[in-house]
Amino acid sequence: MTITHDTALAITGWGGSHVRQAVILAGGQASRLRPYTDHVPKALVEVAGRPIFEHQAHWLAAEGIEEVVISCGYRADVLREYVAANRLPLRVRVVVEDEPLGRGGGLKYAAAHLPFPGERWAGLNGDILTRFSLRDLARAHVERDALATLAVTPLKSPYGIVEMTHSDRVTSFTEAPVLPHWINAGVYLFEPEVTALLPDLGDHEDTTFPELAREGRLSAYRINGYWRGVDNAKDLKTATKEITAFGWVQAVVAQ
Repeated sequence: MTITHDTALAITGWGGSHVRQAVILAGGQASRLRPYTDHVPKALVEVAGRPIFEHQAHWLAAEGIEEVVISCGYRADVLREYVAANRLPLRVRVVVEDEPLGRGGGLKYAAAHLPFPGERWAGLNGDILTRFSLRDLARAHVERDALATLAVTPLKSPYGIVEMTHSDRVTSFTEAPVLPHWINAGVYLFEPEVTALLPDLGDHEDTTFPELAREGRLSAYRINGYWRGVDNAKDLKTATKEITAFGWVQAVVAQ
C-alpha cells in the first residue's frame, strides 16, 4: 500500500487540529523597556525570575508545540547564546533579520525556516505572556474553515473611569475597568498557504488581515485565560506580580 502525504497526516494526527510548530517575533529594539533591554533583547527580559521567552516556550510545549523559530534582530547574538546554553522543552532555531522587516515581514521570513512547511503554524509576539488553550484555538480554527485565526482579549482601560449622572453629578469611580471591546492579543494560527500572503516588508494587520477579512477567511478566538503584554516597565512589574501569584515560576522549575 502506498501512503500519500495526506494519508500520513491522517494516521499521525497532524491532519486534524494539532499544531506542532510556531514562530516567535523578537526583532524589535524594545526602547520603551530600557534599561532592561540595554544588553538583552526583549524576549530575554526577566519576568518573575525567568525570561519572557522561557515562559512562552513552556506554555507552547504544554500545548503540543515541538518546534519554534525565533525571528530576531537586536542583540541576536545574546539570544543565540541563551538558546544554545539552556535546556528548553522544545527545539528552537534562531533566524536573524538583516534589516527590520516589520511584524508581517518577520513572520514570513521566520516561517520560511519552519521544519514542516506543509503544516499550519502558530505565530506570536515576543513580548506577551499568556496561558490559554492553544488546542481549543486550533479546533475552532479548523471548525470555521479559517485561513487565519487571531486570538483576541478584552480591552482594559489604562485609566480609572468616572461614573456620572446626566446632571454631571459624580456617582462612583471604577479603576481600570474592562471595556466592551476586543484587541489583537498577538497570537495567531495560520494555514500554510497564508505564508505566501504575508508581506515581505511591513505589517500583516495593514495588508494580509484586511484582505482575509474581506474574503471571510479570518477568524477570531476569544482568550479564556491569562494575557499580559509587556511593553514598558509598569507592565513588567505587573506581570511579575501576577505570575508569582499564580505560582507559574515554581511550575516551570519543576518540569
